[in-house]
Amino acid sequence: MSIAFNPAIPVFRIFSVEKAREFYLDFLAFNLDWEHRFEPDMPVYMQVSRNILVLHLSEHHGDACPGSTVYVRMRGVREYHAELSARNYRFLRPAVESRDWAEAEMTVTDPFGNRIRFGEIGATKD
Repeated sequence: MSIAFNPAIPVFRIFSVEKAREFYLDFLAFNLDWEHRFEPDMPVYMQVSRNILVLHLSEHHGDACPGSTVYVRMRGVREYHAELSARNYRFLRPAVESRDWAEAEMTVTDPFGNRIRFGEIGATKD
């Protein structure tokens, strides 16, 4: 049997399900795949996704550190930026920048200080 890795699933710490839904579902247009609570008044653990990108969001103390960063390699950063800009999200207006390592890169920061950097790496920069 050979060793094989599947894509990583980052876990972000959140402090408000409502703010998380507004950011991840309404602004970033992710889908809510599932959410779990041990009891109705307990913290939530949920999965959101868009295409093959999967994130876990947790209200549980100790699951993750607020202020984490994840780098997502993708195609269509400028198109995604246009999509997000059209939503007029009042708390964030991300920009697209060219980098030495990426043709286009856009960073979004969620209401809890977690950052997602979307980077488009061209064939000549792999």
